Amino acid sequence: MSLAFGAQAQLKSLPVRAPGTGAPAPLQTHQLAADRSATDTARVFSLQDLAELVFANHPVVKQAALLSADAQAQVQQARGGFDPKLGSGFDRKLFGGTDYYNLWGNELKVPLWPGGIDLKASYDRMVGTYVNPEHRTPLNGLAGVGVSVPLGQGLLIDARRSTLRQARIMMTAAEADKVKQINEVWLQAAKDYWNWYYAYQQSELIREGVELADTRFRATSRRAILGDQAPIDSVEARITVQDRLVQSEQLQVELQNARLVLSNHLWNKDAQPVELPTYAVPQVPRLTAVDTTQFAQLQDLASNRHPTLIKLDAKIRQLGIEERYQREMLKPVINVTGSLLSRGDFYRPELPGYYDVGWNNYKLGVDFAFPLFLRKERGKLQQTRLKVLDATLEQQQSRRTIVNQVKAVYNTLKAYERQLTVQAQTIANQRTLLQAELQKFELGESTIFLVNNRETKLIDLRLKQESMRASYEKTLAELYYYAGTRTLGAEPANEP
Repeated sequence: MSLAFGAQAQLKSLPVRAPGTGAPAPLQTHQLAADRSATDTARVFSLQDLAELVFANHPVVKQAALLSADAQAQVQQARGGFDPKLGSGFDRKLFGGTDYYNLWGNELKVPLWPGGIDLKASYDRMVGTYVNPEHRTPLNGLAGVGVSVPLGQGLLIDARRSTLRQARIMMTAAEADKVKQINEVWLQAAKDYWNWYYAYQQSELIREGVELADTRFRATSRRAILGDQAPIDSVEARITVQDRLVQSEQLQVELQNARLVLSNHLWNKDAQPVELPTYAVPQVPRLTAVDTTQFAQLQDLASNRHPTLIKLDAKIRQLGIEERYQREMLKPVINVTGSLLSRGDFYRPELPGYYDVGWNNYKLGVDFAFPLFLRKERGKLQQTRLKVLDATLEQQQSRRTIVNQVKAVYNTLKAYERQLTVQAQTIANQRTLLQAELQKFELGESTIFLVNNRETKLIDLRLKQESMRASYEKTLAELYYYAGTRTLGAEPANEP
């Protein structure tokens, strides 16, 4: 979606242009002069501007934030296993004037964390002609307070405690996954930014080459008309102009496409896509060097706090809890329940004391179960142990791969530093050759072919230099990405 200029200007991170300023952007590179930044800084769309827009409005970044919210919802769901539960049921049968049964049962169960214990409070009223004497209660009902305690399976850990602990651990995994997704978005955005930068520099270099070749063609044509130079030289100069014009047209298309690709990462606060203005220019690469101290910090991040390793560590801890729970399932089921009873109208003082809550009025029950072969339980335990081993091996391999990726990218970065130094020296020497060739040409000791050849070589060297600059910045972004961060000095799991 392409927005009008007015809508684009409302985004503070996008460059703006003063009304009435229609002149083309000043050249940022010159064949015979040192590099200098654009004079109109308001039109520079920097990498920091891109970061502000991406982290604030990018849909994938917002989508990644949902991972944490989903993990929190799972924890809340797991906590529901410890919610108090109130239940009540009523049944009555009246037929032919006979009250067959009148059953009313109520229970409040409060799960406790330690020991898998459940506190219970109940009130039952079961009366009628055909009620089982075993269940019959006084007319005013029977109240009870008691507990249910697992003495075997479920004493140390049960399903609800296992689920809650695993859900809490998965919050850490969700945070790591969120950071990893945001890092991936930023890496692609940074690469697209520097691709746009290179396309822009290519276009400017060739456009300047067209201007220089056209100026030289006009001068050569005038000198040929005056008889000071051979007419064939003007043909040579014209061919150079035409060749560079073709390159310029092609590079304009590539620049437009690179701008569109970068615009894929640009969104406003209303979740509407915006396009990078055509008058925007990229910043000059900073070419920030990474010293040995910073590289050591990045290695530490990669080997200990990388989002992938944090996620795998959370998975191992989660499986460890699952393994502990499966070991608990090997124990026999021994559940003891007990309640102290009292008449439902215990508040009446005239009732005998032996109807009150006491050790002589109680219900007690014991449940026991134990599979003889435990094949199901042993199979699940073995399967969980294999998953733990698999995750541990995956973590070991991932750590080695990540650390080696960081080292490889760092080596590439250092190679670019050396290449850029040599390339700058080569360009300086080529400028000297071109200046000398131009002086010889003015003295009539050179030809237009040699001048154009020197200049074309200089343009090629400058294009290669800009390509290496863009590649250096992209490699720097990759270095931080493979280390599991975007900026040095911030905790990966706490980054936005």
